[in-house]
Amino acid sequence: MEFAPSKTMNVLVVCPYQPECSSGARTRSYHVIRALTREHDVSLVVLTNNNDKEHEAHPPQGLKLQRFAEVAVGQVSRPKKRLKQLFWILSGRSPELESYRHPEIQEALDALFAKQHYDILIFEGSQMAAEYRVPTCTQVIIDEHNIEYELLYRTFQYGGLLIRRWYSWWESRKVQSAELRRCAQSRGVLVTSAREASLLKSSLPNATVHVVPNGIDLENFRDAHNARELDNHIVFTGSMEYYPNIDAVLHFARECWPLIRSNEPRVTWTIAGRNPPSSVLKLGKLPGITVTGSVADIKPYLAAASVVIAPLRIGSGTRLKILEAFAMKKAVVSTRLGCEGLDVIPGKHLIVADWPDMFARQVLILLQDSQARGALAKAGHDLAQAYSWELCGDALLSALRHLVEPYDGPRPLFEIT
Repeated sequence: MEFAPSKTMNVLVVCPYQPECSSGARTRSYHVIRALTREHDVSLVVLTNNNDKEHEAHPPQGLKLQRFAEVAVGQVSRPKKRLKQLFWILSGRSPELESYRHPEIQEALDALFAKQHYDILIFEGSQMAAEYRVPTCTQVIIDEHNIEYELLYRTFQYGGLLIRRWYSWWESRKVQSAELRRCAQSRGVLVTSAREASLLKSSLPNATVHVVPNGIDLENFRDAHNARELDNHIVFTGSMEYYPNIDAVLHFARECWPLIRSNEPRVTWTIAGRNPPSSVLKLGKLPGITVTGSVADIKPYLAAASVVIAPLRIGSGTRLKILEAFAMKKAVVSTRLGCEGLDVIPGKHLIVADWPDMFARQVLILLQDSQARGALAKAGHDLAQAYSWELCGDALLSALRHLVEPYDGPRPLFEIT
């Protein structure tokens, strides 16, 4: 039986970036915080790479926060970053984990806890939960956007160059040990799907795990799908800073795009996402391909698509790009991994194809069959209604009611674990 909190709780969220309504992890963090503010007083700590002393910290727009702190941890140039990574590896330490461990964060936490008590501390990601000192009367919860060691292991499987594959394999082992330990020591863990809950429980049977799905802002997409669709046009969306997205478009360009163009030379493809590396920018020189870089709004690009593709081979968690395409009433072709964790039925909500020749063939079939595209678009749009951020926020607040009951007694201020 659920219990209702006896009073509003003080919640502190620690995030490795500025939450915002953009894409991927930033969007989830934004809506997690927004849901928390429905019932609780929320403070936020974010990391920034800005070393400019004149830089002014601004809390995310649209979020009602009690306190906001921005922690500048400095920006490392690529050569220095590579040297640091090598040093950590030679020391037997994980660069992935060490990059989130900063004394400035501990100082910010100490300052906030000195001012008031927090019932709950939520770390956005297991890497962020870098075993910082926290008062024992504060309950720690980890919001797992991905199972990070799974993401790294899948990068090892498809990571391209031998050195990258070795690095991802080595990191997956180091991160797995730390990630499982941190989840085991926390009061509870939030994951994006039942699949990940099962995976985590298989290693940590005594852990308390709750599913808080990724969602979609349905109101934001309500009328955007009425814009004009282009004929024979496919679209991929996603941050091009994220290696799984980079791998997806390079693999599709190498294995699927030639098959599609040889069968239908009029097909065009847009890759929309921020900060593409040179390997992706080079694709823009090929006939029919446009690489946009950062865009102010993804909706016009999705609106123009005849078919949206998600040819991912690497990933964990669930993909917001699938939900965005559904909200835009678009037919989707995805790999099985691309749509994992979502309650989709292949053939009804989207088309699933794992082999390049089959993926290309399914894209061509949909481009030529507007009736099939329409049926998929309607079913996907109907399914998206179950993934509104409001409903996902309800799941989050319900999880907190199960995890933490506010305590009204005296609180030791600094019993440090």
